Amino acid sequence: MQHTTQPAATPPGSTREVFSTFLRLGLTSFGGPVAHLGYFRSELVTRRGWVSDRDYADLVALCQVLPGPASSQVGFGLGLRRAGLPGAVAAFVAFTLPSALLMYLVAVGGRFLTGPFWDGALLGLQAVAVAVVAHAVVGMARTLTPDLTRLGLGIAALAASLLWPGGVTQLVVIAIGAAVGAWSCVGAARAALARTEAAAQGSAVAPEGVATDGIEDTVAAEPLRRGRVSRRAGFACLSALGVLWVAATVVGRACGDGWLALVAASLRAGSLVFGGGHVVLPLLHTEFVATGWVSEGDFSAGYGVAQAMPGPLFSFGAYLGAIATVGPGGAAGAALALIALFVPGFLLLLGALPFWELLRRSVRGNAAVLGASAAVVGLLAAALVHLVAAAAGNGAATLALALLCCLALWRWRPPIWLVVLLGAGAGAGLGLLGLA
Repeated sequence: MQHTTQPAATPPGSTREVFSTFLRLGLTSFGGPVAHLGYFRSELVTRRGWVSDRDYADLVALCQVLPGPASSQVGFGLGLRRAGLPGAVAAFVAFTLPSALLMYLVAVGGRFLTGPFWDGALLGLQAVAVAVVAHAVVGMARTLTPDLTRLGLGIAALAASLLWPGGVTQLVVIAIGAAVGAWSCVGAARAALARTEAAAQGSAVAPEGVATDGIEDTVAAEPLRRGRVSRRAGFACLSALGVLWVAATVVGRACGDGWLALVAASLRAGSLVFGGGHVVLPLLHTEFVATGWVSEGDFSAGYGVAQAMPGPLFSFGAYLGAIATVGPGGAAGAALALIALFVPGFLLLLGALPFWELLRRSVRGNAAVLGASAAVVGLLAAALVHLVAAAAGNGAATLALALLCCLALWRWRPPIWLVVLLGAGAGAGLGLLGLA
């Protein structure tokens, strides 16, 4: 693969430039987080030269280590590099706005669409969600649980999530995974860091390539410039995240305020996303479905629709906030849930940027990330079990359609948006025939 040779520094840009560029990306970036990174590199590194290939690879590496929506964090970081904090906010808003608006329209429109055609289409979307999550579980298991130690962590996480469902269990599972990984995954982390150092002596490795042990192979020869975020500002962002998370949770539960409860649920989910956008599924399922705020059917259907949208998968939060029985609902609920879901990842990125040079060379730190990532594979597998059970409860036709969608994804690998359209269409047909 060819790599660019742009200089590390380019003239600063404007907030308007960042917004227009990321709005175009938000309208056209289909395919999920890995594809988004490819779009970013083609447009902002190769074509526009906003950052060098090495700086870009380093930013991708940091965002993959941190919890949160990796591709949106990369976009936030690129906007920060280009036009400061206003540019970072502009990048987030522009990249997220198209998919968030579409998901909000789906949430509002679904309340007015009734009849066998629409009911069947919803069941088809639930079948697609089963297939997409199954595909994600298999792919992530291959990458993040390649040895017996991490496979054991994943299985243990799956068992714990099924036996003791709840947000506390998920937090404990991830923490235990990180602690076990810090001691048992040292060899894998050291090997990945060695490959990174070897790559640093040559050309940068493309950020969309994923290493077999779950750590992105990226070059680290040219560190990110830390001048845009001072250590004091980094500490302030991390402190703000801690205060915000604790305050929203404690106050929301103490006074029973629906708005705060919605924000707290979204903050908790956004704070624990290790390993990719799909990992947010079990976290949101616990916060919104297990609490009775959103039905299992509406949750699965919305998740299926989200697969066909451009931009970040986290836009699913706008759909949940709009239909949840807690909080303001509608546009206000969508905005609250969406922002709260993204805020932890952005605050973590701002807090980590000044210290990334130290973090990326820590063998124990990278080993802990490997352990936590293995644990979240189990969490995602537990969410798959719930989705399969819900599909089976809707009848044999829905379960058969889910199996057909799985087969299509594994055998022919079509674009996910095409699977979504075909699944919804097939479900609508079954509904008209009285089979769904």
